[in-house]
Order: sequence, then C-alpha cells, then structure tokens
Amino acid sequence: MSSRILTSDVMGIDAFRQDPIAALANTENGTLAVFENNGPAFYAITAERLAALLACEEKASQVLTDVALDNTLFAEDSATPAMVPVPFGKFAMYPGWQPDADFLRMAALWGIALSQPVTAQELASFVAYWQAEGKFFHHVQWQQKLARSIQINRAANGGKPRQDMNDISAVDYSVTLPGFRGTK
Repeated sequence: MSSRILTSDVMGIDAFRQDPIAALANTENGTLAVFENNGPAFYAITAERLAALLACEEKASQVLTDVALDNTLFAEDSATPAMVPVPFGKFAMYPGWQPDADFLRMAALWGIALSQPVTAQELASFVAYWQAEGKFFHHVQWQQKLARSIQINRAANGGKPRQDMNDISAVDYSVTLPGFRGTK
C-alpha cells in the first residue's frame, strides 16, 4: 500500500506520545508525520502553521479571474464588467454556475462569435448535462465548453437561441393568401 508523506519531519507514535509539544517544536516547518507500523498514522501541526494554512486557503478561495482585456479593443461606452469570484482549480459542474460577465468578449477571443448573450435555457441545459457527466475542468475551460455548445446549438437553429417548446404562439389573423376568405 502506498501512502503520501506531506512533510520531511517524521516520528514514531511512541516517541510522539512522550512529548508532543517538544516534537512539534523541533520540526522544520511546523508539520510532523507521526508513524505507526511503518505508515503515517496522522499529521500534527503547530498553531502557527495552522494559521498560515488557513490564511492561504482563505486567499485561494477569493481568487478572481486573471483574464484581462485591453479596453481599446471594445467600445468606450461599455462598462467594465465586475470581477466575479471563481472556484480555484478544477471543479465539477454545480447548480448555479455562471460564466463571467465578459463571457461574450471572451468567446470572441476564443474564435466563437456569439451575437446574443446566453439564455437561461441554454445555461440550464449546459449545467444539467455537465453536472450529470461529473467531469472536472477549470472555470475558463467550462466557459469555452459553454461557448462551443452554444455555437453548435445555434448553428443548428439558424443562429438563434432555441425557443421554448412550451410557448404557445399567437394566432396571426393578418395572413392574406390568394383565394383565402378568412373571417374576423
């Protein structure tokens, strides 16, 4: 059985039981792997190391997208989109996922020109499909997949978003065909 050791400081469980405070004080970076039966039983960390790890985790959870666009490429009257916190690293699709505010511009940079924003139905369909798949991708990769999906679906529908199949169309009484005698 293989195991991963996350620190270079290692100690047996019996020695750790004798004086755990001194054992942690003698570590290089505040972490210690405690072994039992030639395998790691648990890891011990100092309060300072725990605080540093929690601060690092806090910082990582507030990562904003690092994609920046040159504003000279776009109309000057367009407002700068707000930075949206995105999950760090790869993640599985989840309900409520949203593309960035500048999604249309990013899609254009990826070579996918979308004339209209993503509809709620298109986004819901995309999220539902990929949620069931259970794949893991970075936020930018999810956006690229969404852009390609929309491009393909709209191309099959003449470049327009698909209409809701539950919508009832209104009757058009203004149709005039030769030989047609409609009543009003």
